[in-house]
Amino acid sequence: MAKIRGNKVTFDPNNLVLAAGATSANETLIFCLVDPGQAILLPTPYYPGDLKWRTGVEIVPVHCWSSNGFRITMSALEDAYQSAQTLNLKVKGVLITNPSNPLGTTMTREELNHLITFAIAKNIHIISDEVFAGTVFDSPGFISIMEAAMDRRLENENPDLWNRIHIVYSLSKDLGLPGFRVGMIYSNNETVVSAATRMSSFGLVSSQTQYLLSNMLANKKFTSKYMKENQKRLKRKREMLVSGLRTSGMECLKSNAGLFCWVDMRHLLSSNTFEAETKLWKTILCEVGLNMTAGESCHCSEPGWFRVCFASMSQATLQIAMRRLRDFAERSSCSGRIGNKISSQQQKMSSLRRKLLSNWVHKLSSSECDEQHR
Repeated sequence: MAKIRGNKVTFDPNNLVLAAGATSANETLIFCLVDPGQAILLPTPYYPGDLKWRTGVEIVPVHCWSSNGFRITMSALEDAYQSAQTLNLKVKGVLITNPSNPLGTTMTREELNHLITFAIAKNIHIISDEVFAGTVFDSPGFISIMEAAMDRRLENENPDLWNRIHIVYSLSKDLGLPGFRVGMIYSNNETVVSAATRMSSFGLVSSQTQYLLSNMLANKKFTSKYMKENQKRLKRKREMLVSGLRTSGMECLKSNAGLFCWVDMRHLLSSNTFEAETKLWKTILCEVGLNMTAGESCHCSEPGWFRVCFASMSQATLQIAMRRLRDFAERSSCSGRIGNKISSQQQKMSSLRRKLLSNWVHKLSSSECDEQHR
């Protein structure tokens, strides 16, 4: 953890709790910090993992907008807090993902300071999900919430908030080991560590997995080389994707991390609605043969944005995908925006493709992001 964060933060192994993946770690923290019926704030857009189902907490969105690159502002935090108050919800914390999924961006120091100042003022917790920390392949570099807290000297000047900052991490993204289900919680709060340790019995990491990983991670030369090569390949893939999308008349949010791009397809919508977004998604899925995550599935506040995952594609597959999108964009420019009348032959072909696609693909893609690319 320390090396990924530039050795700028010192971590005490006694404050670490293992969990069966980051999802389990996040849920455990929610159980420890928030009572059923209470609320946590979550900046949009965000990965649609279900933290409500078993915990009973309420999610209140912090609406972020494309006008400033979906950055978190103090006014957005205050608006979300007031919305919760209006609903008679007690806010217990704010949960962030840094780097962001689905944006593929790292949080700025200004954003992190906004969060710290806000948490001090409202006397709430900060949970920072940092599972993509090792995927940062371009500037600006990654800044952990713990580093920002240390820079603010919270350990000495505001020990209460220091004990209300918690980090979630896993090996799934940085080392490409999602099937190993190894996540962790880091907290300076002894009570949280104690409670999370007891709860970890419901999501243990097997002894065999721990033994294997301890031997692998002991090879510092290998892990360092692996992560550098991974970052290099991610950057190259992203540049290919962005270039291909640009030739199709599509732009991406400027990103520097993660396994995906946040693509702007608002110009292809028949109307500025989420219904039009869903229609566009279905058209691309059924007629182009590409499956992307619609922004509404990631709780985006604006229709027309899509998450495109690129990390697991070969170069040849990525080129095919870009060619299909380019052809689709050219057809769309000729016939107008999606929703205009198409030829009877196209309708027949579209109907055939829809029949060939099983229902579970529709349900999975329209409701949740692919767990593999979390």
